[in-house]
Amino acid sequence: MRILTAILLLTTVSAAAEDRPNILWLTCEDNNVNWVGCYGNPHADTPHIDALAAEGFQYMHCYANAPVCAPSRSTWITGVHALSMGTHPMRSRYPIPHDRISYYPDLLKKAGYFVGNAKKTDYNIGGRTDGDAWDTNKADWDELKQQQPFFMVINSTKSHESKAFGDVNNTTHSPDDVRLAKYHPDIPDVRKNYAHYHDQMKKMDADIGLALEQLEKSGLAENTIVIHNSDHGGVIARSKRFLFNSGTHCPLIIRIPRKFKHLRPAEPGSKVNRLVSFIDMTKTWLTICGAETPDYLQGKTFLGPDAEERNYHVSFRSRMDERCDNVRAIRDGKFLYIRNYMPYAPWGQHLNYLWIMKATQAWEAHHLAGKTDALTGRFFGTKPMHELYDTSVDPDNVNNLIDDPGYAKDVARLSKALDDWQVKHFDSGLLPESEVVKRSEDAGVTIFDLVRDPSLYDLKAYQRASEMALSQSAANLPGFYRDLSHTDAGVRYWAIVGCFNLQKISRLDSKFIRKSLDDDCHHVRAMAAWILYRAGDKSAAQECWNNMLKNSSYASLKIFNIIDWIGDGTEPYTDAMKACEFSHGGYVARMQQYLGVALPPAPRKRNRKKK
Repeated sequence: MRILTAILLLTTVSAAAEDRPNILWLTCEDNNVNWVGCYGNPHADTPHIDALAAEGFQYMHCYANAPVCAPSRSTWITGVHALSMGTHPMRSRYPIPHDRISYYPDLLKKAGYFVGNAKKTDYNIGGRTDGDAWDTNKADWDELKQQQPFFMVINSTKSHESKAFGDVNNTTHSPDDVRLAKYHPDIPDVRKNYAHYHDQMKKMDADIGLALEQLEKSGLAENTIVIHNSDHGGVIARSKRFLFNSGTHCPLIIRIPRKFKHLRPAEPGSKVNRLVSFIDMTKTWLTICGAETPDYLQGKTFLGPDAEERNYHVSFRSRMDERCDNVRAIRDGKFLYIRNYMPYAPWGQHLNYLWIMKATQAWEAHHLAGKTDALTGRFFGTKPMHELYDTSVDPDNVNNLIDDPGYAKDVARLSKALDDWQVKHFDSGLLPESEVVKRSEDAGVTIFDLVRDPSLYDLKAYQRASEMALSQSAANLPGFYRDLSHTDAGVRYWAIVGCFNLQKISRLDSKFIRKSLDDDCHHVRAMAAWILYRAGDKSAAQECWNNMLKNSSYASLKIFNIIDWIGDGTEPYTDAMKACEFSHGGYVARMQQYLGVALPPAPRKRNRKKK
């Protein structure tokens, strides 16, 4: 009887394995749809990806939730929005409650899958080693054959932003045969950088081709679903890190063998117009593998008979390395609506990593020489508070329709949908990053738990206050003065931002602003000082910022950014900037270096032999 039971059990397990697909997820880095041939660029050189699309399904509306790698991958690994966990600022690695949120490989392993990642993790999450969820970090095809069903991620780095650096003068692709975005100036180094990146895309495509060849040779193709996509858009300036199509509209191609045709969304070779968000991928992969899909997952399943329709996709921009910003975007199949919570922060603020690229350097030099026009020079100016683009006719997102009354209903609809999304998903980014971190540390909880406790983080209050601050209505000024004395520092922060946004159109009562120089919230102080600076009282502002920097304020990175945005030089702040020891992940030091106030590195000590 025991032998018979064992045989039946083995037979059942074997049958279950055969009924479940292997998954080969071929990821790459930093490219949007414009760099892939099958998406319509005649100059793109991606034959293996194009062939995969012809055999599978090409999704035409797939979007990243973040326009940069680490926050984007934090969404993939958990199935939870980065904004919902506090993992949205770049290179932050704030912890999440790992006892309640699993990584999707954990759930796949429970379902009997062998899981591998060769090799890209970078999950931007603290409290757990990135690699410990995976069974292997190598693509060993013999091992995979023995370990079916498997879920294997293979990542190509050939298309990463860093591969667009360096010499752009010797390219295989001709600079004459590139399609420039409308917002880029038509100058030699920009064209050369485009050509250089097309070279890199061809190398990445070769990696995809090699993996597909190895899959075929191993005899695993008929049991394996193949997925290809990038981790976000890119790569020339105004793409990666930005919420336009160029930064978030990603290729997604899926090939499903006949054995699993019940999962197919259409006939092979089809273009699929379903709206897909990166947040959907985790739940979809788990569903088609027959694994558990916990209630905390925030995406929708987009493959198989139980596929769910998506009406909107939400993405965000937060701090990008040393540069502060805060932006939300929501889109449907046609329109892209963007809300800039920090419109005073320019699009094209200098970012150490981005400025290594020759195209960025050339674009800036072109602009500083006064050679850009209203379109190509806009990147170096401040942002509007709201933007709306009809992506069906304006894929480069250059024609802002926000003030066109013909689109008022669309703006209202998308704005309300974004508001609803923020509440439903506990948007942790409605206060400055270091303010949220301070609160979580003071309360002894993760940011995930902080934003779910209204006594610690009153999201609806901040949402109302931020809406008032961005409205630029003088009628709100008495309310701002009242809220500058509010018990919640978050409300006070948005009140001072509201005053700042009204300064150029309304006369402010300076006594309220001066009182805010002593606010317990350092971000309130910093913004109050900026108001006084613009009003002509530079000495009061400089004294405030210098004191905060000397005392290593938790708003130090914001102050460094403000001083740079003003553009009046750093001489009044040199000593204070040098004295600032607030790290913010090392990004304060990077601003110190950029602004020319960094202390020289300490001399290396030689090991002397004892006599």
